[in-house]
Amino acid sequence: MLIASSMGATAFQKGLGAMHALTHPLGALYDVHHGLLNVVLMPYVISYNRAAIENKMRYLAHILELDVKPKSSGVDTELAFIIKLRQQLDIPHDLAFIGIDTNRIPAIAEMAMRDPSASGNPLLLSKEDYAALLAHAIKGIDTFNYTHIPFC
Repeated sequence: MLIASSMGATAFQKGLGAMHALTHPLGALYDVHHGLLNVVLMPYVISYNRAAIENKMRYLAHILELDVKPKSSGVDTELAFIIKLRQQLDIPHDLAFIGIDTNRIPAIAEMAMRDPSASGNPLLLSKEDYAALLAHAIKGIDTFNYTHIPFC
């Protein structure tokens, strides 16, 4: 637990990004556990950030001793790992389970864009980007077409 706590503190110093920028308003509005929201949103945010994190994901896949196929990317390998683990733990693959009113997407996107965590994302997102990311996470689809890994 001490090591995990230390790793968490290190993450705060690095910057939290879009995943936390979305989980903060979602958790406040829908009273859902912060960690659960993070793990549900993770593949969508990773997919969105693909262009900026490819090398880091390839390195992470190597550290985790995951098999990166020659024609595959580090992002695809990490996404497959995360999604498989999420399935094994019976974690929902989309945000529909919290009953989000889709009419609130623009307001949630605005809150996410203004969240202090947003500045730590590798790619800056506009309100429209956050709205699209949130809509994809509610529907459980990767319509950014960045990956061929099914999110569910």
